[in-house]
Amino acid sequence: MLNTVDLTLLEKKGIKPSEVQKQIDYFKQGFPWMKLDRAASIGNGIIHLSDADVDRYVKRFEEAKKTMSILKMVPASGAATRMFKSLFEHLSEAKPNKESSVFFDRLSEFAFAPELKKLLPEWSTEQEILENLLLSKGLDYGSLPKGLLSFHYYEDEVRTPLEEHLVEAVEYASDGKDAYLHFTVSPEHRSRFDALVNQVVPKLEEKFQVKFHISFSEQKPSTDTVAVDMDNNLFREADGSMLFRPAGHGALLENLNDLDADLIFIKNIDNVVPDKLKESTIIYKKALGGLLVEILDKIKAYAKVLEGEVNASTLQEIQDFATTYLGILPGKAWDAHSQAEKLALFKMIFNRPTRICGVVKNTGEPGGGPFWCRDQEGNSTLQLVESAQVDMSNESQKAIFTESTHFNPVDLVCATKDVNGKSFDLLQYRDMSTGFITEKTKDGKKLKAQELPGLWNGAMAYWNTIFVEVPLDTFNPVKTVNDLLRPSHQN
Repeated sequence: MLNTVDLTLLEKKGIKPSEVQKQIDYFKQGFPWMKLDRAASIGNGIIHLSDADVDRYVKRFEEAKKTMSILKMVPASGAATRMFKSLFEHLSEAKPNKESSVFFDRLSEFAFAPELKKLLPEWSTEQEILENLLLSKGLDYGSLPKGLLSFHYYEDEVRTPLEEHLVEAVEYASDGKDAYLHFTVSPEHRSRFDALVNQVVPKLEEKFQVKFHISFSEQKPSTDTVAVDMDNNLFREADGSMLFRPAGHGALLENLNDLDADLIFIKNIDNVVPDKLKESTIIYKKALGGLLVEILDKIKAYAKVLEGEVNASTLQEIQDFATTYLGILPGKAWDAHSQAEKLALFKMIFNRPTRICGVVKNTGEPGGGPFWCRDQEGNSTLQLVESAQVDMSNESQKAIFTESTHFNPVDLVCATKDVNGKSFDLLQYRDMSTGFITEKTKDGKKLKAQELPGLWNGAMAYWNTIFVEVPLDTFNPVKTVNDLLRPSHQN
């Protein structure tokens, strides 16, 4: 299937021909469905923190950050095109729709309104306003990433999501002197991010008396996946070359794998609020961090215990800890294992990455949630599962998915080093059978595209996982432009 030109291109991208074959096999066979056991809930896979718990873990985090390196990672490469979907429809059809009508009724309330006003001193036709907002002749918001858009209006400034993430980081990704952040961006917008950082960082450093250390990375070409036609043959461009596509947010596991810190917070670029509403987010970020530090201390202690003789009661204690805090529930076959086999399993468990995932109560948002899932040996582990991973034609599986009480807002704190401080190779802890296949079109032709296992689900399938309920007011994504009109985004 691969010719010499194909092989040269693969070598340039850093992709092995065998990897292409694996991808094609998945196109042909499909990805296996997740086996849902039950939805995680409070007291059954999801930890609820009392006010006293929150206070204790915040203090634990404040103490730990004096000696631990902390980094905040923000996936920021996605374009804002979908955010303006209703406005693009209005522009192409030259007539209003429900969302665009609200947009124009409240246009002056958007933080970008003053910038738009400079281009159009007198509000003209709706078409001209949309062209100057969305297209390259104006602000070009329709093709820029969300991180560069004006989100929030303050008395003396307007802030983008990138700036809001910097301000947040002062509180929990900083030791009081230095704050470390990493943004994943697309190559075509890298220069704009650099320019924005150069523009805003000096004033923020002066305001908060903190030195910002900001790094960027781009999705690696080696994570691109091939596309196929509807008969599972390689989809080729008009010139005969293979078509490659970015492999979704799962490709960012490679970027995460390159980061070096004791604790890494992960949060989406559009989930930010103005200063007056940041307190809840900051408190719970610190609480999640403090809980993870405490769990890491226990992992380190138990790993040391496993180096010596372990009696039955200690083994049960370790098992209870793994079930309560690491999302691992042994199946019926567990009792048949010898003590030596059980000890070997726990040594493996205490030698892998650990993450805490904040989850919010499900209010109908589309996306994944926390579930207990069964593996081939009948054991249950906690996983974040997307709807596309579930066989909705299976009524029992569909019923379990719809019973989910909580939602994944992408609010994680991760520990990616072992008990000796050596970084794990995160690529060894993903489940490659949890990818996605989607249908797209190119030049009027249908094709099938493939995404790598998602960064917070399949790419972290073999991590130790803890779910913690966080307040709904810590989740304020901007999926459509009118979300910026919500009280959580207004000053």
